[in-house]
Amino acid sequence: MDDHMQHDARNSEQSARQISSRCISLPKMKSPNSKSETNHVAPSVQLHERASDIFEASKAPAAASGLEATLANVLDLLPSLVQVRHGIISLSDRSGIPDMTVGAGWSEGSDERCRKHLPRGAIDQIMTTGMALVAENIALEPAFNATDKDVLGASETMEVSFIGVPIRVDANVVGTLTIDRILDNKSGSLLEYDLRLLTIIANLVGQTVKLHRLFASDRERLMAEKIRMQKQFGELRQPGHEGKRAHVKGIIGDSPALRGLLEKVALAARSNSTVLLRGESGTGKELVAKAVHELSGRAKRPFIKLNCAALPETVLESELFGHEKGAFTSAFNSRKGRFELADKGTLFLDEIGEISASFQAKLLRVLQEQEFERVGSNQTIKVDVRVIAATNRNLEDAVARNEFRADLYYRISVVPLLVPPLRERRGDIPLLAAEFLKNFNNENGRMMVFDASATEVLMNCAFPGNVRELENCVQRTATLAAGTSIVRSDFDCSHGRCLSAMLWKHASTETSPKFEAIAPSPLNPAMKSSGAFASPAVATPPVDSEQALPAPDRIGLVRDGKLTDRERLIATMERSGWVQAKAARLLGLTPRQIGYALRKYGIEIKCL
Repeated sequence: MDDHMQHDARNSEQSARQISSRCISLPKMKSPNSKSETNHVAPSVQLHERASDIFEASKAPAAASGLEATLANVLDLLPSLVQVRHGIISLSDRSGIPDMTVGAGWSEGSDERCRKHLPRGAIDQIMTTGMALVAENIALEPAFNATDKDVLGASETMEVSFIGVPIRVDANVVGTLTIDRILDNKSGSLLEYDLRLLTIIANLVGQTVKLHRLFASDRERLMAEKIRMQKQFGELRQPGHEGKRAHVKGIIGDSPALRGLLEKVALAARSNSTVLLRGESGTGKELVAKAVHELSGRAKRPFIKLNCAALPETVLESELFGHEKGAFTSAFNSRKGRFELADKGTLFLDEIGEISASFQAKLLRVLQEQEFERVGSNQTIKVDVRVIAATNRNLEDAVARNEFRADLYYRISVVPLLVPPLRERRGDIPLLAAEFLKNFNNENGRMMVFDASATEVLMNCAFPGNVRELENCVQRTATLAAGTSIVRSDFDCSHGRCLSAMLWKHASTETSPKFEAIAPSPLNPAMKSSGAFASPAVATPPVDSEQALPAPDRIGLVRDGKLTDRERLIATMERSGWVQAKAARLLGLTPRQIGYALRKYGIEIKCL
């Protein structure tokens, strides 16, 4: 930077030679009769002999401080370079109005004091002509009116010299650098030297002013951009939104995976776009759907939910669209459907991947047009519903196999959100387990707590059923524990009786020539190799290559001669999550036939 300053000083000296040739010619020096004030005297030397002093002066504008303080530093150095009584730098804004006046020893509020020493007429001439003004004796110069002479203290008994040079930013004159002093035998001979020196300093000051104004302009632009961004995204930083997230019951955890999901939920909630929640069974997709609703502008409107896999097609149509009286045998009264009930609110369609091809076409029209007719009516009903769908199926594969309509897929997958499985947010397991145990204690009047060994068992479990399985595990273990503290030996997996492990082990070993089998894959190869899951209680769930979605549902009941009909029915119900309609499709039966078979074999339906 010092080399740069030396280069600027040489260029400024060349400019000074050019300016001095255009200066106003002045009469020869007259000796003063008396002096009431003294000058700060600088030695009488040639300009090139003062190079080191000039270099020091060139450093002052580069100081890292406010513009006023920087200019004051320059003026404080002037007495060591030139003979001076008052040194003043005056700057104007872009419209030419005086903006800043700085003198030696500047301080806050001293601008007005400095302005009293400025000859206004002479300053205006320099600003207008862009040329330096040098007066050996201002009393003899027409450029100085009576007011200017009074300002500078000139009289018959006191002769005053004046030098003023323009300060430029590019080609524009933005201010002046002026000095005045009492005329004596030495000061007159130094006019040319002083003019060249002041021109060099004025050029350096001009560069400093330019940089400060550029920085100020950039700062203003950045502040304006910051304000614009705050207004644009202000709703994300409002305290109300952070508070809403805490009130979504059931969403517990602080893992990076969960935080990332909740950030996307907050963004998705700002619009009315259709949301598709993807993820394995038991990950909490319904809770996420409710969070989207409660963070949206529809929070005070209805949140209606429906499990599409729990109902046959004819009942599903009536449930969604409603029916008129007499539309079918048991339609004794007119009834509103879920779309009507969710008007101005949100409709959550769980297991949307399970609906039939014919019903997909009906649903597509409603999603596109937001209008429908009740069953048994030809009157069109218009609604305003925000739809959130959820599935644990790989819809892309289903579309490729013509099992799911591509146009419906594109209609529901506007904002896809992937709900992470519990194995990807293992840090949340202790928090979730503690919450489930707290709920158990409240419901049963107990005071159960987890031992450190119990927490270790939970952290090492695969939990292929995700949060739902963790909750069941906590409730089962708390119910069967002998003491008030749950320890490692209280868990079924410590005795090789983990139901989840048995289920997945059974599913992974079955084969069938008629159907496509699910290929088991390690939950986490690195952890498996280290022996973290060596316990027989920890089974590896069947997870496909996409990790987020289970294999397609067209895998039917495995036909194994060693299995009885009752065992095959139980296995199918386990695979379908104990949803009878889904199990019926896997077996090619009707839900009524499934219900009859469950009663026939005395199979108790599990509520997951």
